[in-house]
Amino acid sequence: MKKTFLLLLTLLAWGFARAGQPAQPETASGVGTGNETRGRLFMAVTANPLATDAAVEILRGGGTAADAAIAAQLVLNLVEPQSSGLGGGGFLLYHDARDNRLRAYDGRETAPATARPDRFLGSDGKPLSFHEAAVGGRSVGVPGLPALLDLVYRNHGRMLWPKLFAPALRLAVEGFPMSPRLHRLLAEDRYLRDDPAARRLYFEADGKPKPVGTKIVNREFGFVLLALAQHGTKIFYEGPVARDIVAAVRAHAKNPGDLSEADITAYKPVEREPVCGERFGHRVCGMPPPSSGGIAVLQMLTFTEGLAGKKPLAQESVHRFAESGRLTFSDRVRYLADPAFFDVPVKALLDPAYLAARAQLIRAESSMGRADAGELPMRQSLGEDASTELPATTHISIADTEGNAAVLTSSIEAAFGSRVMVHGFLLNNQLTDFSFRPDEGGRPVANRVEPGKRPLSSMAPTLIYGKDGRIAALLGSPGGSRIINYVAQAVLGLLAWNLTPAETVALPHFGSRNGPTELERGTSAETLRPALERLGHAVSIQDMTSGLSVIQRRREDWVGAADPRREGAARGE
Repeated sequence: MKKTFLLLLTLLAWGFARAGQPAQPETASGVGTGNETRGRLFMAVTANPLATDAAVEILRGGGTAADAAIAAQLVLNLVEPQSSGLGGGGFLLYHDARDNRLRAYDGRETAPATARPDRFLGSDGKPLSFHEAAVGGRSVGVPGLPALLDLVYRNHGRMLWPKLFAPALRLAVEGFPMSPRLHRLLAEDRYLRDDPAARRLYFEADGKPKPVGTKIVNREFGFVLLALAQHGTKIFYEGPVARDIVAAVRAHAKNPGDLSEADITAYKPVEREPVCGERFGHRVCGMPPPSSGGIAVLQMLTFTEGLAGKKPLAQESVHRFAESGRLTFSDRVRYLADPAFFDVPVKALLDPAYLAARAQLIRAESSMGRADAGELPMRQSLGEDASTELPATTHISIADTEGNAAVLTSSIEAAFGSRVMVHGFLLNNQLTDFSFRPDEGGRPVANRVEPGKRPLSSMAPTLIYGKDGRIAALLGSPGGSRIINYVAQAVLGLLAWNLTPAETVALPHFGSRNGPTELERGTSAETLRPALERLGHAVSIQDMTSGLSVIQRRREDWVGAADPRREGAARGE
């Protein structure tokens, strides 16, 4: 007990030494403007100013981009509980300047050993509605984020592990102000207030969210942070935290799950080979399966190479980008899944001849409407994935003083995940990223539920190298399956349209996921609707709340910008 108390005092002292004074409520309650920030030494862009502050604190103290990403992610768990956290997972790309090597880390959740392909079918054999499946224990996969952060730290961290927890621990104990975005999402959600722990933390006695600016104190989470700082992540996967996660999942009153302590103990993150390709005179790299992000972004960039030098909101640009999305997403739902369970044809999907043939399907004078998947030599005939991936995710981009870079996209899937809270953090509902339908007309779906499997994702942390081999840009976004469009559009903005990071993150969104052509509500993209409809597009006007975090190298400086649609912030020195 004495040792724990001394560690608590030490961590808080580290936090107070940096902070000087408690954070003011407005630091976490204003929506960013998308303005650029420039820094010669380092740059950090996250989805919340308090998380960006945490990253800067670590970078100032001599920490690496890995150290800073860990500290920022822990803070995001607190201030953005709807989006990510210890109860979820993520994907991280890391450029290590020591050996000039890019490494890809997979911290995606896994299905329980008892999971079966019909997991999300009702008694009538039909797929459940999304919320029937997602809310409760049935949708919870083994959390991967703690193990991911631990692996990245062991390979790339420098600062003392406990010190990385100081910013989040200070905020957990002292409290942080309820932001407008968190308040709005709490008010809109019908399910979270049914969880007793979440209700105590975020809601008034009448069931309404606490007012904007109210200080949220999450001491339960603080104790978890303290335990992880003192004992490492083993205590999460083998100790009382794992036991309590299993109990909460299995005891859910309406929708219990079957997660076991053995499932949690067996979890391991995976280091994978990044997928890279030459596009627009740069080397663009992303995550391989079980994320579809890397392959899909590279496909879209190939199909849109003719847009270099065009105006981003010209009819030609929006038409071709939407058609490219149709081709890309048709391949995604047919051929991409966890490579441990399915021989994903990565090389075939990125083969220049295959992509050139696919690009010929795009016609300047008309939309193809709906694209069919390309024909690849496969040993079995596959059905199409029927999963729903929602946009409750976050992204961190960090470049440090030594040339290291980290891009981390993490998630608990839907807003507030499964709506099950344990020890002050929410559990994921990532198993609903599997196809609810295990087969299509007797043909198996590659992304069907199976024991120990990782569900397909659209997360697309991306790192770009210039012709000189140096890092040119790093970026990513939340947004569910729209992440692919958001990131591909941002890469086009930087490389094909010569936009600044601020212009890139503020660009109105457009695209297709092999359905209607979606145009962002309330932006100038809406004015293209009549012209696109004349080309045969079925147009849908949508809110498209991306959360791009973009860093670009400009000569010897880093230039960062955060998406104005969320509460993000960029800071550099």
